[in-house]
Amino acid sequence: MAHGGAARAHRVVDRHATPTGKLARRLMAAALAATCLAAPAAFPQTTSSPAVQPTAQAQQPARAQILETMRRATRFMVEEVSTEGGYVWSYLPDLSRRWGELEAKPSMVWVQPPGTGTMGHLFLDAYAATGDDYYYHAATRAADALIRGQHPSGGWNYLIDFAGEASLKDWYATIGANAWRMEEFQHYYGNATFDDAGTAEASTFLLRLYLAKRDAKYRPALDRAISFVLDSQYPMGGWPQRWPRVGDDYTGHVTFNDDVAGENIKFLVFVHQTLGDERALAAVRRAMESFLVTQQPQPQPGWGLQHTLDDLKPAAARSYEPKAFATHTTATNLKLMLDFYQLTGDSRFLARIPEALDWLEKVRLPAELVKGNRTHPTFIEIGTDKPLFIHRRGSNVVNGAYYADGNPEKVVGHYSSTRAIDLKGLRARYERLKSMPAAEATQGSPLLAQAKADAQALPRFFTLREMEVSDLNLRQGGAPGTDATPEQVAGLVAGLNGRGFWPTPLKSTSNPYKGPGPKVPVPGDFAGTHVGDDSDTSPYPAETGVMGISTGTYIRNMGVLIAALAAEG
Repeated sequence: MAHGGAARAHRVVDRHATPTGKLARRLMAAALAATCLAAPAAFPQTTSSPAVQPTAQAQQPARAQILETMRRATRFMVEEVSTEGGYVWSYLPDLSRRWGELEAKPSMVWVQPPGTGTMGHLFLDAYAATGDDYYYHAATRAADALIRGQHPSGGWNYLIDFAGEASLKDWYATIGANAWRMEEFQHYYGNATFDDAGTAEASTFLLRLYLAKRDAKYRPALDRAISFVLDSQYPMGGWPQRWPRVGDDYTGHVTFNDDVAGENIKFLVFVHQTLGDERALAAVRRAMESFLVTQQPQPQPGWGLQHTLDDLKPAAARSYEPKAFATHTTATNLKLMLDFYQLTGDSRFLARIPEALDWLEKVRLPAELVKGNRTHPTFIEIGTDKPLFIHRRGSNVVNGAYYADGNPEKVVGHYSSTRAIDLKGLRARYERLKSMPAAEATQGSPLLAQAKADAQALPRFFTLREMEVSDLNLRQGGAPGTDATPEQVAGLVAGLNGRGFWPTPLKSTSNPYKGPGPKVPVPGDFAGTHVGDDSDTSPYPAETGVMGISTGTYIRNMGVLIAALAAEG
C-alpha cells in the first residue's frame, strides 16, 4: 500500500511530453525491441534514461575503470552483504542493523522493490551491458533466494525469512505489530501480495532470467508465478491485494492502489509476447475491462483505492484509507485507460474520460489550501464531493487511532492528504488520442502485433528508468542514468570506498523493538509525525546523517555506469 502516501504521490503526474502513457510506452517499446538481453552494447531506445553524453569539461573514465568499479561494487554486495542471495534496502556499515520497509532480522530479505527482485534486474542489466558471467551468476543467486521464499500459490509476501515460519511469525508479532502506521505488517496473513509490485517485480525478473539462457531450472518457478497471477484474477478482471484470500478484510477487495492491475497487466503482456501464452492475453483483456466496470456513475465518475467485489463500489482499506473516492487513483486509472486505448484501439476506453476529468476539475482544493502543485484532496466523500483529511490521536499502536473528517489542519505526516494531479496534461493527451487515427494511436502495440509472440524481445535494461518505491534513499536520488555526465561517472569511480560500497547517508531509521507501548498516550504531539513514542517501530526520516550501505544507491549508481558503457557502444 502506498506506504507514506507522499511516497507515491508522483505517480499521478505525467512528466513525459509524449502522448504515450507509462504502461503503453513501456509495452510498445518492449514489443519493438530489436535486441536480446545479452546483445552487444548499443544504448537501447526502450529505456527512459538517456545515454551519458561526454562533455569537453570532463574526461570520461576509461572503460576498464568503469568495469572494475562495477565489479568491485557488485562483489561487495553479493559476497559480503547479501543473505543467501537476497537483499534488504539499507544496512549499517557493520551490518548490525538492516531495514527493508521495516527493520529486518539478519535472516530476512526483502521482495518489495528495491529489494531482491530489483537487484536481480540490475545484475541482468549489468550482464547485458558487459557480457560478464559474474553478473549472470549474481542474478541466479537472487533468483534462488526468491524461489526459496516463493509462496506455494506462486506469489510472494513483502519479505522472506530464511530462518523459517516461526521466526517470521515472531517478527510480525513484535516489529510488525508495533509499527503504528504500517498496518499491512501488523498481521501475519501467511499468503502472498500484489502490493507495491513485489510479486510483479519478482515474476518479471524470473521471466528475464529464464529468457537469458533458457535454463530449465527456472521454468517451474516462473510457471508458478504466471499461474498465481492468472489464478488470483477475479472473473470481473481485477485482482485482490493479497491472495489466496484469508478472512474478510480489505485485502480481498478489488485493488487499484499502487497500480496492482497495471503491474499485473505489464507482466502478463511480457509473458504473452515472449512465451506466446494465450492465457495471458485473455487475462490482460479481462483486466482492462475491469476499469470500465468499476468506474462509478455520475455524479462521481471516479474510482476508490479499492472496490468491493460484490457491488464494485469504493471500499475502505487501512484505517487511514476511508471508504471514499481517491483523486490520485482516479487520475492514474484515467492514464491507464488512455494506455489501454493505445494498446487496443477500443474507443470504450476513451468514452467516459471527459466526465471523469470534469469531476476532478470540480473537486479541486480551494485556492487557499493549495500548496505548490498539490491541487487535490486525496479523498473525496461519497455522495457529497467534500474533501476528507486524515488525522490521528494517541502515541502508539496500542492507544492510537486514525480518523477522517473535513478539517484540513494537523493532518498526518506519513500519508499525504493532498495530491498533485496534472489535469491539463491528462486532458491534452486525451484530445490528442481522440483526434488521432486509431491505427496511428495503436502503432507498436504488442496486443495487436502480427509477428509471432516469441519473436518479440523484452526491454534490454530494466533499472535504467525512474523507480517508484518507498525507499527514501532511492526515491530521493532520481532516476539511474538521468542527466549523467562524465563528471558524475568519474565521481562514482572515485567514490567507491575501500570496502567496495558507496557510503550513503541513510535517510530512514526506526526505533528498535522494545515491547508493546503503554495503553495511556505518552506526552507529546504525534499527530503529524512519522513515528509515535519510542515503542513505535515505524520507519521515520533520519536526522542523524548516519552513513550506511544502500541497496538503492548501489542500483542507481550502477545504472549510471551501465548507461555510460552503453553510450560508448
